[in-house]
Amino acid sequence: MTVLVTGAAGFIGSNFVLDWLAQSDEPVINLDDLTYAGNLENLASLDGDARHIFVKGSIGDFDLVSKLLAEHQPRAVVNFAAESHVDRSIHGPEDFIQTNIVGTFRLLEAVRAFHGQLEKTAKNEFRFLHVSTDEVYGSLAKDDPAFTETNRYEPNSPYSASKAASDHLVRAYHHTYGLPVLTTNCSNNYGPYHFPEKLIPLVIHNALAGKPLPIYGDGQQIRDWLYVKDHCSAVRRVLEAGQLGETYNVGGWNEKPNLDVVHTLCTILDELSPRADGKPYKEQITYVTDRPGHDRRYAIDATKIERELGWKPAETFETGIKKTVQWYLDNQAWVANVTSGAYQNWVGKQYSA
Repeated sequence: MTVLVTGAAGFIGSNFVLDWLAQSDEPVINLDDLTYAGNLENLASLDGDARHIFVKGSIGDFDLVSKLLAEHQPRAVVNFAAESHVDRSIHGPEDFIQTNIVGTFRLLEAVRAFHGQLEKTAKNEFRFLHVSTDEVYGSLAKDDPAFTETNRYEPNSPYSASKAASDHLVRAYHHTYGLPVLTTNCSNNYGPYHFPEKLIPLVIHNALAGKPLPIYGDGQQIRDWLYVKDHCSAVRRVLEAGQLGETYNVGGWNEKPNLDVVHTLCTILDELSPRADGKPYKEQITYVTDRPGHDRRYAIDATKIERELGWKPAETFETGIKKTVQWYLDNQAWVANVTSGAYQNWVGKQYSA
């Protein structure tokens, strides 16, 4: 038995592979195009492990995906592959359209063809799990109830619009072609191996480097924070027992304004790695112009996945964020490598045509 995991050198995908192989001997075929946020260093602990097979390539490459499916006959495909940074989608939306919409379409087409030729038992047991985001639901007012699986889609950025489109394609392939799909929509993840463009790793990195800690607008944008390993356990549970065609919202039950998150990070860093001058890290906080179309609040109601599948997060924000800060303090060489550009230069040489 084998699973094909796309985007498995990225932040969430690599955590998923590491946790999967820590708990199972079932091999993983890792398909990743190693764009700026994909990093094989995340998976260095698997070097020489025959259970992990890495293939550089895009989900948009129909022929490659078809070849991998035919060769390895996976019982499931877990699709983490996506362009995922809102700021980048504002400045360069085309990559998001190509990967998240066109890429998902081509992946679905390859999987549909593969699934169609499976014998009955394998066909019935096969699963396609699509990992998405709470941002497809749009923005909530302060007192609105949290997003449930039946909320209307109201995406507000090129990123969230492209993910909404991919979700619709996955749903359509189930209802039109009978593809056995599952979809998860998660809240903001944090934890090890997070590329330092997102809020939490950026703040840790900048704080330690003595740089400003940028806060958009008034810093009161609210997000529900989910520890990445909790997200991975939810995906495993949905893959194991989720009802075909269903969507499961995955959240951490941890709504926090961005400014509170930054203050928490500063307090933990004051304790674990104090500044040489003895001053608090919060002195580095700087307010910057808010980004266009910045959603005010996201919140996930994760009742369905707990009620139907018995899943709930193991970490509170307080326990997860302290583990995260400690990981970055213990792995500063990883951060230095991914921010230096040297890794991408290596990728270009290693995988040049």
